[in-house]
Amino acid sequence: MERSFGLLLVLITLVIIHIVQAQDQNGFISLDCGLPEYQTSPYNEASTGLLFSSDKDFIQSGKTGRVQENPKNYLEPYLTLRYFPEGKRNCYNLSVDKGRKYLIGASFVYGNYDGRDIKPVFDLYLGPNLWATIDLQRWVNGTREEILHIPTSKSLQICLVRTGTTTPAIAALELRPLRKNSYITQNGSLSLVFRRYFKESGFTLRYMEDVSDRLWVRFFMKEWTQISTNLTMKINNNYVPPEDALKNAATPTDTSAPLTINWSSESFSEECYLYAHFAEIQDLQANETREFNILLNGEHYYGPVIPKKLDITTVENVTPKTCQGGVCSLQLTRTNRSTLPPLLNALEVYRVIQFPQSETDESDVDAIIEIAATYALNKTNWQGDPCVPEQLRWDGLNCKNTEMSTPPRITSLNLSSSGLNGNIVAAIQSLTKLKKLDLSNNNLTGEVPEFLGNMESLSFINLSWNTLNGSIPQSLQKKGVELSVEGNPRLCLSDSCRKPSKKKFPMAIVASIPVAIVASVFIVVLFLVLRRKKSTVVKGLHLPRTPTEEVTFANKNSKRRFTYSEVIQMTNNFEKVLGKGGFDMVYHGTVSGSEQVAVKVLSQSSTQGYKEFKAEVDLLLRVHHTNLVSLVGYCYEGDHLALIYEFLPNGDLKQHLSGKRGRFIINWSTRLQIALEAALGLGYLHIGCKPPMAHRDVKTANILLDDNFKDKLSDFGLSRPFQGGGESQQSTVIAGTPGYLDPEYHHSGRLGEKSDVYSFGVELLEMITNQPVINQTNDNSHITQWVAFMVNRGNIIEIMDPNLSKDYDINSAWRALELAMSCANPSSSKRPPMSQVIQELKECIVCENSGIRNNQGLESEDMNIDLDTSVVPRAR
Repeated sequence: MERSFGLLLVLITLVIIHIVQAQDQNGFISLDCGLPEYQTSPYNEASTGLLFSSDKDFIQSGKTGRVQENPKNYLEPYLTLRYFPEGKRNCYNLSVDKGRKYLIGASFVYGNYDGRDIKPVFDLYLGPNLWATIDLQRWVNGTREEILHIPTSKSLQICLVRTGTTTPAIAALELRPLRKNSYITQNGSLSLVFRRYFKESGFTLRYMEDVSDRLWVRFFMKEWTQISTNLTMKINNNYVPPEDALKNAATPTDTSAPLTINWSSESFSEECYLYAHFAEIQDLQANETREFNILLNGEHYYGPVIPKKLDITTVENVTPKTCQGGVCSLQLTRTNRSTLPPLLNALEVYRVIQFPQSETDESDVDAIIEIAATYALNKTNWQGDPCVPEQLRWDGLNCKNTEMSTPPRITSLNLSSSGLNGNIVAAIQSLTKLKKLDLSNNNLTGEVPEFLGNMESLSFINLSWNTLNGSIPQSLQKKGVELSVEGNPRLCLSDSCRKPSKKKFPMAIVASIPVAIVASVFIVVLFLVLRRKKSTVVKGLHLPRTPTEEVTFANKNSKRRFTYSEVIQMTNNFEKVLGKGGFDMVYHGTVSGSEQVAVKVLSQSSTQGYKEFKAEVDLLLRVHHTNLVSLVGYCYEGDHLALIYEFLPNGDLKQHLSGKRGRFIINWSTRLQIALEAALGLGYLHIGCKPPMAHRDVKTANILLDDNFKDKLSDFGLSRPFQGGGESQQSTVIAGTPGYLDPEYHHSGRLGEKSDVYSFGVELLEMITNQPVINQTNDNSHITQWVAFMVNRGNIIEIMDPNLSKDYDINSAWRALELAMSCANPSSSKRPPMSQVIQELKECIVCENSGIRNNQGLESEDMNIDLDTSVVPRAR
């Protein structure tokens, strides 16, 4: 009903923005879902003063997106969203006060964030119970669900559940504690139908006008007359509606007619609660009286009512009401003794919604969450209530759920082959109804704990194929539990763990010992001799410094080796310079009369250059990838060192961005493809190489382009191996280019995959903005600082390279920008791996190639975004 009434109020323009200081927001939870990590969190929303935070700490899944097609003036929290392409159920977990009444608001917007124009339909759950179905195919401008609810535990779970092929998404989640003794029901929670105040023109009221941040939508009918006052109101009851709402009221223009409000119910049996707020705001003469009765569907509901002067009276029903025929009609009719027509200042209507399914026993929930945290379990469906609804039960669990009104209990836990490490966690003993426990095929260590024998319900335990030690507790042996412990060689029964008695060795064994010793010595000596000889043999690439080594090196790599005279010949005596590095010069050359090459010649006086030369040849002789520059050969002759690469005629990317290659502008689609190909090259270094390698000098100057602007990574002189899946155990000498250098690596010297990810993020920002990486003339000297500053202004047009002339899809631009800032996060743990970067770039390209160009409404600098009041909150 709120939505149907709201259709009369669509597209109210935001005219006045109040800059206010925050009142007490104690207990408020305001989540901006999908807020990028590079944006400030928490932040004060400008028009309301509400303190919004990122939702990332309240949910363990989902991706972030940005609304692209929307009515103007959305409030800032509703510009971004979190969407869930994976998993059937994805849940927010919020800490609340058990037994306290909350207003819970969930706002949903699609806004074609993914460029596919497929509006989602999905279910919204509150704990284990269905709350609402979200249909953004119907509510195309967005929708908001609001409920008054009392949590039955200290944790509140709000879940988005996929019901078809579309992807669930959410824009904002807000919780507001309410006053005691307000909105009391016999049972069930209250779902908002509508909340209105009555004025001919105005804005939606919310915080700070309403201390509980309820949204009051303005409403008025042509059959009414407005009355108002500027005097101060007394608001001293438990509901505390906003004073701005009570200072206005509607009365029927025909003073003898009733004031009537109609709405529809979702079903004939729907129960509802009404809260009507009255205050006399006119100065009545001695002979004037205002008195009226309240009728619901033609039957007396309450009265007579005589509103108090400038003081609130709230009329509420103690028992729920049902509207016959699915249509509700509220009428205020003047009594015979009244000289004035009835008035109404504000009205709230809610329908009763039942949540019949009890949540899983709280102690079981706490225990299973602690188990998951201890073992760092990352199971896709371990979100929401562990046991219910049954079709969404967590993997590896069985539960007892005899009656919906009784909390389910966990009766079986199967974590076999889950990669568990460490001791058997003590939290298991809190699962007091557990009958079966399977921890087999893991890496558990330590002793079998005594508490397993004290769990009364436990009748089956499988601990096989771990590395447990010590003895099995007597309590487990006496209890008659079905126990499996095979595959634990250090585990034994308690009476078999005594040290074995000393025994004499048989004579044959003793006699054989001297022979064995002699044989062992011989083997060791032989090994050392062979090892000494083998040390002169080249392993992989080793640049020779002695004549003997040089012969070995030449024999091993003869097909790739050129003489210095050949280098002079191929470069025509170093005629054409392509570039200059710190320790080398790069010249254009030709091999076999036709094949163009780039020849990097090392300075003869550079020791550091020699090390880089060695590292680069060593890497390029053993790796081959379409997005890594190919090594044609090398020259090692005395002090003459040179590397011969394939030639890429379009130079490096930095030259194109700076304009040094002429006026040709690389378009946005090509830039995304270049970024993807560079990411694929880095991904190969990180994953395809054995050992994995970090490039350590990722930058636009090291991206070379061929005739078709396909790119290849170059310059591997600083590349170093790192430990797969993490950082190196030993620090490395810091190397890289200022501005691109990972600040965490620069501080610690610990090298890992995420060091390259940071540099790639800076490189991608260059491609997006065409701004210098370091600009000493700007207060925000580093490109990440400048972008963060511009993002807060909310205008993607000002961030993008102006040379692109706005010829790009806004959505793909935002996604690329957010990816770049995520990569360039100062904290390595918050950066995505290159595998994820590759996937995100592929999605950006799909979005760009879809041909959508909906830039309208996003070029304005006014990003104080305001959704239609009928669906998603907005404020004056």
